Amino acid sequence: MVKQPAPDATRRSDKSRRAIYAAALALVGEVGYPRTTVEGIAARAGVGKQTIYRWWSSKADVLLEAFLDLGERTARAAGQEPYAVPDTGDLAADLKAVLRATVDELLEPLFEVPARALAAEGLLNEQVGREFVERLLQPQLRLYADRLRAAQDSGAVRRDVDPRIALELFVSPLAQRWLQRTGPITYDYTDTLVDYALHGITPR
Repeated sequence: MVKQPAPDATRRSDKSRRAIYAAALALVGEVGYPRTTVEGIAARAGVGKQTIYRWWSSKADVLLEAFLDLGERTARAAGQEPYAVPDTGDLAADLKAVLRATVDELLEPLFEVPARALAAEGLLNEQVGREFVERLLQPQLRLYADRLRAAQDSGAVRRDVDPRIALELFVSPLAQRWLQRTGPITYDYTDTLVDYALHGITPR
């Protein structure tokens, strides 16, 4: 009698996680964050509610992890490192390239809907807001700061500039315009942000 191999619990768990990620992203896109529930995610994913609560404490935690996973998988599918800032030696070109990629992401409904939901929930829920900043925003901001420090080493940025403050000159306006819908999000807009940040607005 041939002995059947034991079920692979790791594979089963990963399959369930993937189903839960997909369900959370799909539901938020279809019914919005307020009407998305853990019960709804579980039903959509074909798992028990307790399976979700075994790994996450709330629907916000599920959505945040699903969103982070989506970004990583999308970047790798494109042959890129997640949230990488290039260093070609041309600071302006590098910043414009990564901000253009950010524009594409912000305008993609698959990313935009959960990102807006998490940003809004983070304003009301301190723990969600902290997780959103620590796990999503801070890693990206550190990469910008590292790129600016490299530019300082090459002489392209003044030594007395604080990279963490400087990056806000182009990152913060984009985030504000996107969140508040105060104007279009375009390549021309982000290119201009970089030009203004690097060269100022006073006569040269």
